[in-house]
Amino acid sequence: MLIDSHAHLNDERLLKDVDAIVSECGNYGVESVICVGYDRASSLKAAELAEKYACIYAAVAFHPHDSKSYTEDDADLFCVLAKNTKVVAIGETGLDYYYDLSERSVQKRVFAAHLELADGLKLPVAVHVRDAYGDTLDILKQNKKYLNNGIIIHNYSGDIDTMREFDAFGCYYSFGGTLTFKNNRKGAESFIAAERSRILLETDCPYLTPEPHRGKLNYPYYVKYVAEKGAALLDIDYGEFVKLTNHNTKTLFKRLK
Repeated sequence: MLIDSHAHLNDERLLKDVDAIVSECGNYGVESVICVGYDRASSLKAAELAEKYACIYAAVAFHPHDSKSYTEDDADLFCVLAKNTKVVAIGETGLDYYYDLSERSVQKRVFAAHLELADGLKLPVAVHVRDAYGDTLDILKQNKKYLNNGIIIHNYSGDIDTMREFDAFGCYYSFGGTLTFKNNRKGAESFIAAERSRILLETDCPYLTPEPHRGKLNYPYYVKYVAEKGAALLDIDYGEFVKLTNHNTKTLFKRLK
């Protein structure tokens, strides 16, 4: 049974069809989906979906795009939501310098605040990084005292050298649909170089749809295609690979059952 460690069922393109999507997950052999928040409303919706569906879990946070809207009231809300054991992580938070939809200084401040919050709640952190690997590493170094419950770099797209720097913090790495793209040589090389005990699978749906459905809407059950590609790249049995990544996922997200 597969686990999608990072999905956005709270996205309006998927939300209206969640009943059908959950049903289809069962048909594809997907046992669990972590629905990830990116602002206050989406975090509330993720927690609501986790409460409603046995196979859905939630992560709550502000995406770097939305960090300009983050307040202490949101931190208080996340503390309340995290009392529910189906809230398994703080995320996604981090830095995104590609669009700069929030000022970089604000992104850094909010990212650091999320790391401290996660430590207080004893939850792992799902980190988003785009065009900001250096500053992300700097913030992890500056806040190392808060990194006691696990870090995952979601949809890892950096090179091997950068991965080795993240390894110093015991980071996990999730890989999604881009791993199946034929021209994604760097992604495949980083995947192969990652410690096997640190590899997770994700879809980031509705984004980054894997082959053979690239260009269409993505769904949690398409994590199967990522798993097939991952097993092929490592040249191991598909069932063995799924068992490995499931173990890694449950090791990181300790509330996941």
